[in-house]
Amino acid sequence: MKEIKKTGWIAAIARGHNSGVCLMKDGEIVFSIEEERLTRQKYDGGPYASIMKILEYTDKIDYLVVAHTQSLKDTAGTVDYTGDDVYTGLARKMGLIENRGVDLHNHPQVVDLSYMHHKLHSACAFFRSGFDDAVSLIVDGAGTFIQMAYDNQPLWVWEVESIVDCNYPAEFKTLYKHYGTKEAISSNYIPDLSSEQFGEPGETHEAWLTDRAGIVKTYEGVTEYCGWSSIEAGKTMGLFPYGKPNDGIPPLFEKVGTAEFSNRNAIIPLYPASGRVNSVLYEALNEWPENPTDDVTLLQSRRDLAYACQTETQEQVTNLIRKAVEMTGKKKVVISGGYGLNCVANYHYLEALKGEGIEIYVEPISNDAGTAMGAALMFWHAQEGSSEIQKLDTLYLGPQYNYSDSDISSVVEKYDAEVKDATNEDVVALLKNRNIVTIFQGRSENGPRALGNRSILYDPTDPDGKDHVNKVKHREYFRPFAGTILHEHVHEWFDLRGMDETPHMMYAVNCQPGIEEKIPSIIHVDGTCRIQTVKRDQNPHYYDLIKSFYDATEIPIIFNTSFNLGGDPLVETLDNAVETLVRSEIEYLYLPEYGKLITVKN
Repeated sequence: MKEIKKTGWIAAIARGHNSGVCLMKDGEIVFSIEEERLTRQKYDGGPYASIMKILEYTDKIDYLVVAHTQSLKDTAGTVDYTGDDVYTGLARKMGLIENRGVDLHNHPQVVDLSYMHHKLHSACAFFRSGFDDAVSLIVDGAGTFIQMAYDNQPLWVWEVESIVDCNYPAEFKTLYKHYGTKEAISSNYIPDLSSEQFGEPGETHEAWLTDRAGIVKTYEGVTEYCGWSSIEAGKTMGLFPYGKPNDGIPPLFEKVGTAEFSNRNAIIPLYPASGRVNSVLYEALNEWPENPTDDVTLLQSRRDLAYACQTETQEQVTNLIRKAVEMTGKKKVVISGGYGLNCVANYHYLEALKGEGIEIYVEPISNDAGTAMGAALMFWHAQEGSSEIQKLDTLYLGPQYNYSDSDISSVVEKYDAEVKDATNEDVVALLKNRNIVTIFQGRSENGPRALGNRSILYDPTDPDGKDHVNKVKHREYFRPFAGTILHEHVHEWFDLRGMDETPHMMYAVNCQPGIEEKIPSIIHVDGTCRIQTVKRDQNPHYYDLIKSFYDATEIPIIFNTSFNLGGDPLVETLDNAVETLVRSEIEYLYLPEYGKLITVKN
């Protein structure tokens, strides 16, 4: 990286799906947010509203760091008549440059890190983990696009799985990569491929070049086959417990030389898009509803394929964890990339690797929006030469909102709602009467999980709770819900497999004996629950509300799901929150910071 001054404002931006920004000041994260939270457009790809949010904090940044997959030289057109490309226009609007016609490629305050997508995932996970050193495993759909020569012809490939050695202050060395392509080629093992394209001149790494779908692309292909978009893989994870082993379904992975990769006869890769299930080859996969409009998830073959996909992919990742440890000798592993959000697999590793002395940190901002934070952290540590280890364990990193009584009244009037003073006990009474109550407070959660600041709450003891809330949220019938539990009670209720806490809702854990019937609305069909532990110092208002529920019911858990309706991003502002209630059957919005309860007349 270029020689630069030591302090100031750093704006890191990630373009593409899950776009967003991370703003830092002198090494401290000011805020981090996904674009969709502001524009209300799911998976919004251009972080322009997020960039405008930066201008609420500073009128001039010191450094612009480009993350994600679109580089400075691939700027997708111009933004005005002057011919400014996207990044030059942004740099000018954020006060980094004053004049048009500036060459950002050689500008000392503009840093292009888009060519190291997987390293940015690694940086986000490593710097947030609190580990002094670690090996990173990235399991992703399609990271950096790379052009290689194959049979003397150019070939576009994508990085799909990577192993990276991580050390302070900002040393990230590529050790292994699986490169995937949709072109029909023979699989090639390359023991010492050049690492120069990832900023490591003179270094090499172990590599496989294949025409096989990666682990995530396999999961995406099955997801599309079950009727959803490829980016909605969480639905496949929810469906898998309804399935079972099926001898008619081919293995999704097979031996290729000395390694295992996806079975190309079963999953056809479509890089950079998802894979495609080759249903015509297999009778068990060529089942379709009599009525084309019927729900395909009711077909047992789809459920069984989801089961096969979940169980086989998590075994592949387990093998890669072991490979990462073997390559480095390090027993601390950080996991990121899209597959890091698979809470079923995350719990599986704890059992599969038990007794091997491996310590795992799974990054909760594993989606591509996390690359903006990774880029900001990597850049700051590099320029400072800092080896300061600081576990960044909070996800409440959205912009700060300070609503006055007048602001609240204006929103209430806008939507013809009502507002009154309320206490935790008032909200508990509503929950005990089987009312859905939303909660809005503080800074929004970074990443895809609702952790009590932008959440929908319900009574976990209601046997019909899952069906009821799924209907209200316009979600599929089979999708489970999460719960938040007071930290001091978690081991009485759930088996954390050696963990002390799970504050980021990254694991679907088993219940302790006799627990399932007590909280049926948040227990999945396989007896698991995606659980969040909370301590008072992590979220005092939310903790106190759950404590009040516990005092009234002897249940230290509250039903918690994301504050949105099906297909919507999580709410970000108070206006978003009340507007969502207006469009739903939900009536109540609790503002614990203000001691207010807003009621919408539905």
